[in-house]
Amino acid sequence: MDQIVTAHWRLRRALSAESGEIALNMDTGHRKRRQGMDPVLQWMQWTTFGDPIHAMEKSSIGNAILRGWLVEVRAAVEKEGAMTEAAVQALAGRFGGKPNSLVNDLDAFRRKLVAEPDRLDDAARERQKAETCIFLDRKIGGFQCWLARCAEEEGYEEDARQAVAGLPSGEALDKILRYETKLERQMYRAMAQLERVQRMRRGEAIPAPLSVEVSGRG
Repeated sequence: MDQIVTAHWRLRRALSAESGEIALNMDTGHRKRRQGMDPVLQWMQWTTFGDPIHAMEKSSIGNAILRGWLVEVRAAVEKEGAMTEAAVQALAGRFGGKPNSLVNDLDAFRRKLVAEPDRLDDAARERQKAETCIFLDRKIGGFQCWLARCAEEEGYEEDARQAVAGLPSGEALDKILRYETKLERQMYRAMAQLERVQRMRRGEAIPAPLSVEVSGRG
């Protein structure tokens, strides 16, 4: 009886170990993905080839950064009354001076408004300020939409990774299964012995147990 209880307890422990292995795989993978790529490596990936804006738009973090920078530009417009060359150059400095479509768009918009804003009257300056804010709000809204879309797609990817992580590694699973098989055999053998003893106590005629040896010899 003690052997049955011990084997059953060890089986439950094996199942707990399997659950723990699964949880560890899922937690470890999720934590690594949340930590993400090293910021320096991430920035190099964005800026190494082509226009960094196109690369940044493909991730939620990239869109969040772009949106934040444009919010700063808009705040400068509210303070200065116009989008100045200094504000555009400050944004360009965020990219280490690397040409990109966002800076080009802002600079083209700034040049289109007026060559000499100081010559405008107050009403004209207010109209240009409002037009600039609308332009920037559209840009900010665009990055916000891309951020939401990327976040949703990244959520689906995370769910898929978690589903894959719902199984232990092959090595761990093989070890657990071999341990469970060994315990089950011990438990069934102990149960058979217990049943034999109980039948003998009831006075039943019990044949001697068979012992079969399997050999690979012909």
